[in-house]
Order: sequence, then structure tokens, then C-alpha cells
Amino acid sequence: MSKKESTPAIADELVMSKIHTVRGQKVMLDSDLAELYQVETRTLNQAVNRNPKRFPADFMFMLDPEEWEILISQNVTSSWGGRRKLPLVFTEQGVAMLSSVLNSQAAIAVNIQIIRVFTRMRTMFATHKDVLVQLEKLNGKVSHHDRDIRAIFKHLKKYGTA
Repeated sequence: MSKKESTPAIADELVMSKIHTVRGQKVMLDSDLAELYQVETRTLNQAVNRNPKRFPADFMFMLDPEEWEILISQNVTSSWGGRRKLPLVFTEQGVAMLSSVLNSQAAIAVNIQIIRVFTRMRTMFATHKDVLVQLEKLNGKVSHHDRDIRAIFKHLKKYGTA
């Protein structure tokens, strides 16, 4: 079986669009994962609930109402539909563990792709860390200049020259 035959055709961009930052961690919503695995969210959560020892707090956690509202307001997904319970979110390790409780070839193949996307994202962030540091320095300078310009205009207005 070739690599193409064993991996569903899901664009990396689609997977990336379903990765969010919550509590400083990259996570995926239960409903987004269920969609990718082509199972109902209820089915995914039942499999997780039957295996609680496989999903410690650093693998999976439930969003609090405020976090859920923030994600909704950011309109991060199109299928909010009437949920009765707050969603579960899974870290990279939790996503990896899902393949052991959703024991289908499709789930395993999708999991492999998701883990590869997480890995590429981590590599990309590490590679571009120096750029982020420079941008942060520039942001500090720009903020400082902005404050100085406001002070100059305030001073000019005070003396009627602006």
C-alpha cells in the first residue's frame, strides 16, 4: 500500500485551521477531530470516556464557558450547532492517544497526518523564533515612538502651534 492510499486526502491547511491556542497550548476541539475522523462527536467522546486513564489533563481538558465564548466569538469553526456540554479539547499528545481508542484505519491515518502537522508547526515556530524576537523588539520601539509622538503633539497643541 502506497503512502497516498493509506492517508485520507485532507489538506494540511484544513488541519492547521482547526488547531487553536487555549491555556497556552495548541489544541483541537472534539467536534473538529470527530469531523476529520468521520465519526460523530458523541462517538469520539464516548471512546474517550471509556478510557479515562489514557487522557490525563495534559492530553485533554474541557473548556470553561469563557474559553468557549472566546472561540465562538473568533468564529473558528462553522459547525457550532446546539451543544449541551462544553467541548473537550485535545493537545498533540491527546490527539496521538485518540488513535488507540478510535481503532479504525481512517482514524489512524488521520491521526498520523494531524501529528505531522503539529510537528511541522512546532518546527516552523522554532525556526522563526529569531524573527519573532526581532518583531517583538520592533513592536517595543514603535510603541515607544508612538508615545513620544503623542507627547510632541500634546506639547505643540499646548502652545498653539499645532
